[in-house]
Amino acid sequence: MRKCIFNAAVVTPDEVLPHHALIIDEDRILSILPMDKMRLNDKDGEETRLFDAQGGYVMPGFIDIHSDYIESILQPRPTCLMDFETGLREAEKQLLGHGVTTVYHSLSLMNGGGVADVENRPSFRTKENVERLAGLIKDFHEGCHLIRHRFHARYEIDNIGIYDYLSELLKSGTVHELSFMDHTPGQGQYRNLEIYARSYTTWAAACSDKTLDEVLADSRNKPVASPEMLKALAALAHERNIPLASHDDDTLEKLKLMKNEFGIQISEFPIELDVAKKAHDEGILVVVGAPNVMLGGSHSGNLSALEAIQEGYADILCSDYYPASLLHSAFILEKKGILSLPAAIRMLTLNPAKAMGIDGDYGTVEAGKKADLLVVNRIHLHPIVYMCFIDGQAALQFEYRRGD
Repeated sequence: MRKCIFNAAVVTPDEVLPHHALIIDEDRILSILPMDKMRLNDKDGEETRLFDAQGGYVMPGFIDIHSDYIESILQPRPTCLMDFETGLREAEKQLLGHGVTTVYHSLSLMNGGGVADVENRPSFRTKENVERLAGLIKDFHEGCHLIRHRFHARYEIDNIGIYDYLSELLKSGTVHELSFMDHTPGQGQYRNLEIYARSYTTWAAACSDKTLDEVLADSRNKPVASPEMLKALAALAHERNIPLASHDDDTLEKLKLMKNEFGIQISEFPIELDVAKKAHDEGILVVVGAPNVMLGGSHSGNLSALEAIQEGYADILCSDYYPASLLHSAFILEKKGILSLPAAIRMLTLNPAKAMGIDGDYGTVEAGKKADLLVVNRIHLHPIVYMCFIDGQAALQFEYRRGD
């Protein structure tokens, strides 16, 4: 059955087309046309199903290439680990409500001690649990699901024990994105040790019996993957067209190393503006956090996403830990006059699609593309997802009401 979303403002990559309609045939966008030219020519006598956008925006579904939201669903408290399949099914319903139609679950392959005890949840971030969740993502990817699930493997370079397992995951096609991380205090995200100390204090009671000095001493002495080991992982990724990212680049030297030695195509959360600028100038796609936009700055005291975007050095917005931030960040950027709405939406859709190599089918509202679409309206100036289509199927529709 064909479908028609009418009375819409269609957000294309470059402009907003008011008073338009969009025709879906099977799983793809058939055409976009002005309302006064809308003709519902039924195919083989079939009825066309109508969806009234009520003047709202029709835009591509969001492609979130860095989301660790699943962790807070599966482990809502440090000592509570919920059933994984139940959590993943509940998470995709929530992500859909935030406009996410494709998610790259960023699962951390971290060591069981040291820094991982501080800012993370070691009972979740174990090899066994990552293996279970990676298998579930693969099952969802191939079986019954609402949204598109992908696996972003975040390799912490001190986790020597999981190296061979990660190599096998890359060879098997289970991984859809790979990033290299180093959360050693004194550099990267935690180069400011005062901020690191506050993070430690927050998590210590539940996650570690070590003092801060003991953790810092451990971090200075820990073994890490050699450059040769990382090059081998990078080679596996490149051979299989798996996008490769660096994480928390804090110096130009580190960025140069990541580009020249490992061939990264993406820089996630650069710490300094000059690093973001250099990455952007080098053709490396720069990822910043949508929560950073909502908060007006980094929760770790690092680069302001708003500043990076305003200077033209950021390409992609991801949800990181807060999926609701995606939609709201786009409208914040428009409201502040930093970006037009189409440009802001590109950071959530087309640009991440390009980064993942899937822009042939996803990321824009264009004839021939997959019909992964959102209808977004406003309530008291707040953007709200009203409808969501995936593969041309109506996967979500909210009906807001007034009064009791």
